[in-house]
Amino acid sequence: MNITANEILNAKGLACPMPIVRTKKAITNLEPGQVIEVQATDKGSTADIKAWADSTGHQYLGTVEDGEVLKHYLRKASEEETKEDTKHEAIMDLRVLRNKIDAGESLAIVDVREPAEFAFGHIPGAKNIPLGELEERLSEIDQNEELHIICRTGSRSDLAAQKLKANGYKNVKNIVPGMSNWEGPTNKNN
Repeated sequence: MNITANEILNAKGLACPMPIVRTKKAITNLEPGQVIEVQATDKGSTADIKAWADSTGHQYLGTVEDGEVLKHYLRKASEEETKEDTKHEAIMDLRVLRNKIDAGESLAIVDVREPAEFAFGHIPGAKNIPLGELEERLSEIDQNEELHIICRTGSRSDLAAQKLKANGYKNVKNIVPGMSNWEGPTNKNN
């Protein structure tokens, strides 16, 4: 596959949310219709880039694997096509979640990080559904429960919360800032 990009962005070695942060900045330099190639090594970046493009109106063209490097292709949308960077309005502070857990409340927690991230430490009882698998695994999530969506920093969980809301889930909370600041009980998969 030979794809010509107007700009190449090196995001190799960066973890979420940095590939998205750099992509947001770099795409502003392009003219509508131009294509950017984002080179990343973070396996979760495919779902992140795709979800970010969906939430802003830019077109996700696809991803090509080149050894360890993922080459993501995005087409910059025109002003008519773009949307404001939307944010899920219902958020819950990480400390509030911790207080609910410490009080013994039964909570539905969906961790949208990649399986490897989840394995190294997650909130006990959390269900791991990576952002990239969310739409095909909606049947695993009860629409009637209050959902607490968490990732590493709050970026992927924001995108996941937006997707859940768009699919009819009513009570969805994005947990911020995320597992990077979690100091509560943690399980690990061995």
